[in-house]
Amino acid sequence: MKHDNHTAKTLETHRRLLDYYGEPTLKERRDPLSELVVTILSQNTADVNTDRAYRALQQRFPAWEEVLAAPVEELAEAIRVAGLANIKAPRIRRILEDLQAEQGRLDLGFLEAMTVDEAKTYLMRLHGVGPKTAACVLLFSLHKPALPVDTHVLRVSRRVGLVPQKATAAKTEELLEAMLPPDAYYPFHLNVIRHGRTLCTAARPRCPECPLLAICNHAAAAGVQPAEAK
Repeated sequence: MKHDNHTAKTLETHRRLLDYYGEPTLKERRDPLSELVVTILSQNTADVNTDRAYRALQQRFPAWEEVLAAPVEELAEAIRVAGLANIKAPRIRRILEDLQAEQGRLDLGFLEAMTVDEAKTYLMRLHGVGPKTAACVLLFSLHKPALPVDTHVLRVSRRVGLVPQKATAAKTEELLEAMLPPDAYYPFHLNVIRHGRTLCTAARPRCPECPLLAICNHAAAAGVQPAEAK
């Protein structure tokens, strides 16, 4: 961990969000391949649609071998509710094809024995898998220290001033991981997402109500006052 003003602010952000939202409930733990597919399904859609699409996929194709053997059009139809099905279906199919060709079986359990960097490198070699998707598999399935940076984590981190305004998602992941202890990655990630969905929203952030108001660069620049002070 680094020890500077940004680190102090990041740790304070984590503390304030824990005080405000509490310790997040642990997500359902899936095997790494299932988590990878769920993460792909979750891109640009709501959690409820992700869950519906994954259940529909499981019901229609109970085994990954059946997903691999099915026409991609049928795969797309099964996951239609998650949106962007014509992009996500070929992506899932390509990953399964690559795994079958490289490993001889449709399983990512071997990642468990790898270091974080090794597992992340392997995952990001798979078709369409970026840093956030890889980090989700590492954190939620394998419980390895990785901190996924989605649109909410990136927005909140920039606004509060934890990272530079122009920091990319990949750079933000690197910076946050350096500033937080590994056991904070899981609750920090989930609480910041919750914060980004409820108060620090993209269009109309509810700054006067925000538990981060006193330490937020965005609020300071806008001259926002606490709700009770108005």
